[in-house]
Amino acid sequence: MATASGQFPCRHCLKLAKAGENMLLGSYDLRQPLGIYWTPSPIFLHERECPYTETVDAVAPIVRANPLVSVRAYDADHLCLYDLGQVCPGGDVAEPLRRALDDPRTLFVNIHTARPGCLLSRVERVTD
Repeated sequence: MATASGQFPCRHCLKLAKAGENMLLGSYDLRQPLGIYWTPSPIFLHERECPYTETVDAVAPIVRANPLVSVRAYDADHLCLYDLGQVCPGGDVAEPLRRALDDPRTLFVNIHTARPGCLLSRVERVTD
């Protein structure tokens, strides 16, 4: 059950659970990165139905609402680009995310909670 701490980010609707809502905690098999940086990730989901959400040209609400996130950029070989990684408050994620996406080496970015390591969002460039 979610508490008032706000640390229950639903990966389906991309919103934080409200205090008292029942949440499911599961292990998510990340599609990427492959290879040595692959790891399963804990994720939360609302126990009740909630709308599936994707965001385009915006940062997911669960990222901005998180007190501390880890921005992890990966290249085409699924290797972590250490020089682009950054830990910051979720409300300050725009600049490190922009820096990672502006770098031509970056294929995708995963954003995790910095302490427990729950996957919050995968970010890709949108092309026409």
